[in-house]
Amino acid sequence: MSALPETPGDGAVLNDYDTFAEAYTAETEANLLNAHYTRPAILDLAGDVTGRQILDAGCGSGPLFAALRDRGAVVTGFDSSAKMVELARQRLGGDAALHVADIGSPLPFPGGAFDDVIASLVLHYLEDWTAALAELRRVLKPGGRLIMAVHHPIIFKLLDPTADYFATTQWSHEHTFDGQKAVLTYWHRPLHAMTDAFTAAGFRTAVISEPPPAPGARQLFPDELAAFPSGAFLSFLFFVLEAV
Repeated sequence: MSALPETPGDGAVLNDYDTFAEAYTAETEANLLNAHYTRPAILDLAGDVTGRQILDAGCGSGPLFAALRDRGAVVTGFDSSAKMVELARQRLGGDAALHVADIGSPLPFPGGAFDDVIASLVLHYLEDWTAALAELRRVLKPGGRLIMAVHHPIIFKLLDPTADYFATTQWSHEHTFDGQKAVLTYWHRPLHAMTDAFTAAGFRTAVISEPPPAPGARQLFPDELAAFPSGAFLSFLFFVLEAV
């Protein structure tokens, strides 16, 4: 796709957050897309989490972990980036339950350990969701929830109108985080492929959400939101799934 940078070549480390963890954390701490859209949307979907055992899958430097803990949840987090986990420990304290682990591999938690799993902006890095969803289902209690956000599937088509929406396709995009450039590589899949994967893994889709940004965002980001009279914009798609 001509509008997007090429996928990193053989031997390159895809999505190597260790190399830009500090810049990513600084950029996303108070920005529109993460701090005033994605994180508030996830927290709204989670609702009252007092006393709930929650796994923050792909916790990054820990902003959602901190917010959930502040709301009374008992939180465990993991990330595949050791640097991100280090930054999370600095934010959350030495006693925080943090692990370096890969969502696509067996997780270091017993079955049925959690009431909820949060997977915010994680699964769209994976070509195949089968193993990841199976592990997340395994560590959830029956009736537990997987609350997640991924790229809205229409974004891929908007970036390249000639692209095949129905194909599972790898694509890359260059971002600038706090002045540092980084190329992130994702996997697009159509909506039906997402919901089919949820069902196959033993989840029932309870909520599909396209939320507006948090209240007050228009005042904080008037230029970015000027083109959206309703306040809502296309970026991520949010789900609440129930373990059945």
